[in-house]
Amino acid sequence: MIDKFTAERIKEAADIVDVVGDYVHLVRRGANYMGLCPFHNERTPSFSVNKQKNFCFCFSCKKGGSPVNFLMQKEGISYHEALLQLARRYGIKVEERELTDDEKQRISEREGMYVANEWAMKKMESDMRDTEEGRDVGLQYFYQRGVTDEAIKTFRLGYALDNGHALTDAARRAGFDLSVLKACGLIGTSQQGRDYDRFRGRVIFPVLNSSGKVVAFGGRDLKGGMAKYINSPESVIYKKSNELYGIFQAKGAITKCDKCFLVEGYMDVIGMWQAGMQNVIASSGTALTDGQINLIHRFTKNVTLIYDGDAAGIKASLRGINLLLSHDLDVKMLLLPDGHDPDSFARQNTPEQFQEYVEKNETDIIRYVIKVKNDEVNDDPGRKAQAVRSVVESIACIPDQIKRVVYVQECARLMQIPEETVRSEERFSRNAET
Repeated sequence: MIDKFTAERIKEAADIVDVVGDYVHLVRRGANYMGLCPFHNERTPSFSVNKQKNFCFCFSCKKGGSPVNFLMQKEGISYHEALLQLARRYGIKVEERELTDDEKQRISEREGMYVANEWAMKKMESDMRDTEEGRDVGLQYFYQRGVTDEAIKTFRLGYALDNGHALTDAARRAGFDLSVLKACGLIGTSQQGRDYDRFRGRVIFPVLNSSGKVVAFGGRDLKGGMAKYINSPESVIYKKSNELYGIFQAKGAITKCDKCFLVEGYMDVIGMWQAGMQNVIASSGTALTDGQINLIHRFTKNVTLIYDGDAAGIKASLRGINLLLSHDLDVKMLLLPDGHDPDSFARQNTPEQFQEYVEKNETDIIRYVIKVKNDEVNDDPGRKAQAVRSVVESIACIPDQIKRVVYVQECARLMQIPEETVRSEERFSRNAET
């Protein structure tokens, strides 16, 4: 238990703008700050934060409160756990009596999984730095890929020892309930009923949520096995459709630049981060979801998608565009030279060269789609009709009427179709969606 005096100190130290700012991009409006509500999906900010009163409130869904209340609602944790989290944030020492066995058992499953993941991340960081196997295998892999010590530390990269039960045995010694680590996906059980380390022999990419808690891991095979990557399963703390790799490391830069780069994989994020573009996040190879786009939208409206310049990259670049546009984001596209991904391009160019390439080559998303579709036509009238309809379907997803009008004009000009025809098809597509 936390004594009343310490609890009051924690509450007085907690700044509502700081706390909410971990989850929401806030913009000052007069005496208050406004942002998109983190508790429900919205396109117009209705979440108000009052620094003077140390209070937040959503005028739409009615959620909010003090820093403690906000954390309880956002993280799904108890009053006691919210106080402890704030105490750690503001460096306030908390002396508690030893919990009884019954109290330990009542600690939420959610908090227990966070603790287990944090412990596992630190162990795998240590195993990579402090063991011979870790240095010779895991650390050497990252060095060969050009990853710096600074990036290794920032992204909390690690290595899982190539031993079927090294993590499992260490967890037992540390007093963990193995069922918690199984729920996190760190430990598996064989058909013979034996426990084993799921990530053994792999370099590790921890996935941190926007507040910096470890929610999952990605592990890359180094021995040529069938599964190049394995990932944590979904759980009470990890919903893949709501998370973006690198969001914790990038959110400050995204807010500062009012822009984010969206790539596909872990190493793409790290490579671009090292190239000085630290406002970069990844969807981890999956199709974008509403949850991920809502997370982006809390920090910026401006997104640049980066893909390889080969045929596969061009095909992949068209996925998720309509969903992004439907959330009223301003989207651009950047194709890298054929044979490059963001990681390899970052390693072969200076940060200045990479930034210059971005500035010269990123393209408005609708213009990009028009170019791709025009290239597919080959003077075939049927293909051209399909291409126009495809572009118009994307335009129809945009909520902003003025943007739609501008893009209809652009589509008509670049695809050499009468503007009224394009406008009529856009209205038809929009009505069909509703």
